[in-house]
Amino acid sequence: MTLSEIEAARAAGANDLIEKTVHRPNTTNAFVPGKVGGTYNDFIMGEPKSFNMLVAEKDGTTAGVVAPLVQYLAEYDIVAREWKGHIADFEIKIDEANNKLDVIYTIKDDVYWSFYENAKPRVKVTSDDVIFWYDEIQGDEECGSSAYNSQFMPLEDGTEARITIEKIDDARFVFHFPTIIAEPILHTNMNFGPRFLYKAAKDAGGADAVKKLFTVDADPREIPSCGPYFLVEYVPGQRLVYKRNPDCWNRDANGESHYYPEEMISQIVGDANTGYLLFKQGKIEDYSFQPEQLEETVKNAQNALTPNGEIIADAGKDGYTVFNADGAMNASFWSFNQNPKNESEPFYKWFCKKEFRQAMSCLLNRERIIQQTYRGLAEPTYSFFPQVNRYYNEDIILQYRYSHAHAQKLLETAGFSKRADGFLYDSDGNKVEFDLTINGSDAISSDIAQIIVDECKKEGITVTPRPTDFQKLVDQLMVSYDWQSIIIGFGGGSMFPTQGSNVWVSDGNLHLWYPLQKSPATDWEARVDELYHKAKCIVNYEEAKPLWDEYQEIFLEQCPIIYLLRRRSFFGLQNRWDMTNVYYDNLNGAETSYLYLK
Repeated sequence: MTLSEIEAARAAGANDLIEKTVHRPNTTNAFVPGKVGGTYNDFIMGEPKSFNMLVAEKDGTTAGVVAPLVQYLAEYDIVAREWKGHIADFEIKIDEANNKLDVIYTIKDDVYWSFYENAKPRVKVTSDDVIFWYDEIQGDEECGSSAYNSQFMPLEDGTEARITIEKIDDARFVFHFPTIIAEPILHTNMNFGPRFLYKAAKDAGGADAVKKLFTVDADPREIPSCGPYFLVEYVPGQRLVYKRNPDCWNRDANGESHYYPEEMISQIVGDANTGYLLFKQGKIEDYSFQPEQLEETVKNAQNALTPNGEIIADAGKDGYTVFNADGAMNASFWSFNQNPKNESEPFYKWFCKKEFRQAMSCLLNRERIIQQTYRGLAEPTYSFFPQVNRYYNEDIILQYRYSHAHAQKLLETAGFSKRADGFLYDSDGNKVEFDLTINGSDAISSDIAQIIVDECKKEGITVTPRPTDFQKLVDQLMVSYDWQSIIIGFGGGSMFPTQGSNVWVSDGNLHLWYPLQKSPATDWEARVDELYHKAKCIVNYEEAKPLWDEYQEIFLEQCPIIYLLRRRSFFGLQNRWDMTNVYYDNLNGAETSYLYLK
């Protein structure tokens, strides 16, 4: 097909499905009071490693399991595009004369650590909780917190200074910044565990004892909650059960916590297909659909809203509704291991060559992936920042797009050549072949990998997909560094340019191609560090923009990661739930925090 034919086919297929689903982005942040009751059933695809807040920083499943038990200090209002207080209100004070900044937080009066069924007296959340977590957990290098590096800021004189925290009284505390920063709330916003339990563990046995607190063998009812739910049961391989926390501070106009379901049950399943089957059977409440499931899903939907999001008054409780959202903010990517731990391997020399990485970008056939894998329901990603980012620049785009001719020139420049046997060799006579690690439970990644294999094969490059358990994959990235190339995506947002400091800055623990560098390994990484640390301290948009522009240009030129595409997403919800407070968009996903039964 020609490019125009591909575009036309993609648009036709996408429009047909989209027109039969509901588009309802959150544009008001207005919610009506609901009613308490019911059980919300969902699923997870893995076992938690622990119920420990510190362990949760590096294990996504654990983080999801403990999330209903904790709260963040502040929250970002995606509609108003501004920070607002959550369990704490805040005030920012800027001292321009001395280039200093303070953020003063005040914890709300009605925030408590509570125990299920009041088994123990509740404990007020105070500034001591936050200060202990910041200083003694995140700020203790022995604890290995992923937030440790973010507590330090480089100064103009080349030195480094720590962002300190100070107690004012039981409710108030202040972060002292050694220099003015553009997003101080983003930098200080955090959740935390109960000091009275974690401090006792640390006093008794140090960082190791902290990590061993609340293992999966612990009675979950012993874990206090300051969030909307208690974790009350864990049956390995089967389920997690949560019960509503009546003490939760966040209340609606009727004085009720707006987390209305009395109970949540997360079934533990082996793969997403099992989740899909359970959703079709009405046994779980929501599901995010894969492209190959959409035709069947949309055909059998009984939408309780019109395509533009208006409630259908006489819609019954049977069936489900399918929502659609524009292309996601974040995209998965392809990356290459440049860790000197592997310097004896031929692939290390290849991956460290900019031209090789650029050539791989030229062999990435995004249009083919979109058409064959996503049924046309995605868009290529050629920018570094997503459009929602304030510093997104439509003129800064990837130059190394799909082109075998361009890939061939780049490979020749880097000293590679194709021999009579049809295979590509480097200048030392090594055949170019490497592994591609993918999430073994993700069928989409497998399909993408096969397309990459096929496109690379045309240039004599042998790529071998390695489906891997997701937790082992994370360990390879963060512990053993035993991988060659990988397809993965990071959660979290890209709404602010300073997000992902532990990925983009060279000393970050998730600077995946070579993490935790003592000093930048390359000139371009040194420049990225410099730009990042300068730009994050500039409040004025016009002054910061040239720095963030260059920052994006470097990543798109060096190709340490190669973004794939932004997929349009689809979300299903059972019709037994009232849809008045339900929204779905690409900024915040599914808004179901105010959900209640019909």
